[in-house]
This record gives sequence, C-alpha cells and structure tokens, in this order.
Amino acid sequence: MINPSAHGWIDKFFAEQKYLQFPVADNPLEFYKNTRNTGFIYGHVVSFDTPQPIDTKGWISEEFSKVALLNTLYRVYGLVTHDTDPKNFIAKVIAFYKEMHPKGFNLLDKMLPESIPSHNLEKIIAERIQTNEDIISKNFSHILTNALLFMDVLAFQQYLMNHSIPDNYLKKLEETIVSIISLALKTKLKKSKYDDLLIKLFEASVRYTKFSKVNVQDMEALGLDIFTKQLEKLYLIDMAGMALWSDMEMESNEAYFLYELAKIMDVPDNFVAESIVSTDDFINKYKKQIPYFNYSNPVRHFYDQATQNVKILITRNKTRLVKELSNNGDLMLLLTQSTHRSLDAKEKKKVKKQLLEICKTIPSLTIFLLPGGSLLLPILIKFIPQLLPSTFNENLDEE
Repeated sequence: MINPSAHGWIDKFFAEQKYLQFPVADNPLEFYKNTRNTGFIYGHVVSFDTPQPIDTKGWISEEFSKVALLNTLYRVYGLVTHDTDPKNFIAKVIAFYKEMHPKGFNLLDKMLPESIPSHNLEKIIAERIQTNEDIISKNFSHILTNALLFMDVLAFQQYLMNHSIPDNYLKKLEETIVSIISLALKTKLKKSKYDDLLIKLFEASVRYTKFSKVNVQDMEALGLDIFTKQLEKLYLIDMAGMALWSDMEMESNEAYFLYELAKIMDVPDNFVAESIVSTDDFINKYKKQIPYFNYSNPVRHFYDQATQNVKILITRNKTRLVKELSNNGDLMLLLTQSTHRSLDAKEKKKVKKQLLEICKTIPSLTIFLLPGGSLLLPILIKFIPQLLPSTFNENLDEE
C-alpha cells in the first residue's frame, strides 16, 4: 500500500504498478474516456486507470489528486512517446514543470540538484496540488482547482510534441475555459443555486485570468482554432457540460450550445451526447461526496471536511502524538479538563502554544503551522482527549 504523503511514494507507485510489462495507450479518445471515468476531469477522483488496483483506505482528497495527476501525466507521456520507462518519464516531467513555472509556483526553490529525481517530482506534485495560498481558500475551491489540473496534462502533451510549451499556451487555455464557462452560464434559462458559486470557485482556482476581464460575447470570438489536439477539444466540451449541468433536464438551448461548440471544433455529435450522459451520471452518483454540490453552508462544509482530514492525521500519527503529550503533564491536564469545563483565556493560550510546539516535531502535523492552520486547532483539541490514557481521565474525575 502506498501513502502519497510519505517520502518515496512515487518509486513505490511504479514498483507496484509494473508498467513496463504493459503496452502504452495509443488511442487519444480511449485515453480521455478512461481518464474521465476516474473522475479526474471532474475534479473528484474516485478511481485510477492503472494495471493494478490501489488500496486507498484512509486517503484524503489531496492524496487522490496526487496519484491521479502523476498517473495521468505518465499515461499521456506513453501516448505521445510510446515509452514506458518511469525514469525517462520522471526526467521529462520535471523538465516540463521547470519550464512551466507558473505564477506563485515556487518549486525551483524546493528542488535540490543532488536529490533523487522521483523525490523532486514528489515535491513538485505536492506544490501543484496546493495551488491556493492557504487552507481556507484551498478548501473552498477544491473541486475546481482539481478539475483544472488536466490543464497540466494538456500542456505536457504540447511540451512532449514540441519540446517546449507554446508561448502563452496555459494562459490562452485558461482564458478559453473561463470564456466558455461564462458563455455556457449565459445560455441557461433556469438559473441554479450553483451558478454564481461556480464563478466564485473558478475565480479562486484560475492563475492567469479574471472573470471580470472576460468580454467574449459569442463562440466565434473564442479563437478555438489554436486548439488542434483531440484531448484539448474533448476537455473543453466537458468543461462546458459541467457548467451547464443541473439536477433538471438539460434545456434545448443548452444542448444546442454544446453541439455548436463541438461543431466549431470538429468534435462528433456522438461525443457530445456521451459527454452529457457521462457528466450527469457521474455527478448524480457522487454528488454527496463532491464538495461543489454541498455548499449550501460553506462554513459548515469547511468544518466537516477539515474535521475529517484532522481525524485522519491524528489516527496516522497517534503513537507519536501520545508520546509527545505524555511528556507534557501540564498540557495533558489542561486538555483533559477542557472536556469537563471551559478553559479561561490564559489556559487556552497556553494549550495553543504548547500544541503548536508539538506539531513542529511531527512532520504531518505541520499543517497546523500554515496560514489558516490555527482555525483547525480547535478540531485537533476536540479529538486529542480520546487519545489520552483512560487511567489519566479516571484520575482526573476523582480529584
């Protein structure tokens, strides 16, 4: 079982998958449909297109995204080069990200020349998944940030074919996606509660484009002729379909929009029909799990998701955490008392300070030291008493 948050996970992934024994994908349409079936296109990964099944028990959404991004990049590498050697792929994808180097992407500062290439790639992927500046905004734009990760795959395809990323390719691709989303939403006769949210979430996810600066009035102004690769065209159709989705039947003018978009890009009608069905099936099947569709109360959603993530972190680091806590009698006493009474301001400050000191010593818990991490501390404090030895709680009750 691999742990995408542990050092060396990429080498373990390739060792387990034994990709060298399998032929590469050679059909772009088949590759795209297989990728879409995993949920990667929709920003909510539910499976992987791999030779061997992957045990994902206990994984958080970020870990799904890491493996999905790695695997999809590797798959498109095989599609273009017909090479299956992971070492060659890793070298090539690192070179690609060095050239890509998007705004706010400080991977070059984190990469050491003498490091093992796969370890450098782990850092790059971790950085790429964490596109937003802090924990709060990252949770609020989770679904769409991850949906836009397929842009990396398309840019990598261009890099492999041209030995460089075409000038302003990512900026143009992002502007086109944003313009298509805006046009798609304008065609909707029945507005849903998700529409304004969709724009807000995209605003938090894009790196180069502002919705307010998009002035495209019709499809002809989109400049779609620069997107000549099949994968680009199929992805743009699916992005439009995501924007048009609602839990009601698709209106005729909305379907017309999709078919016209496909016509301009020479995408066959049968793909559009399949795209509509695929998007509807996926969202209806996983709607309760997809953050985007559970935003009636964003604050509650953030708390629920953060609670789940904190519980997993505590479970994984239980032994180490209990050991550190056991060495701090004052902190243990205050934490246990917090389950029986409200701590005063001075006690709360002491608990926070000492807990952060402990978090510094456990790598996986350094998330609490990041901007916004202090908002997660109450959740950590809530679950810690459950880790404390029962005898300690009993002694406290007797006092």
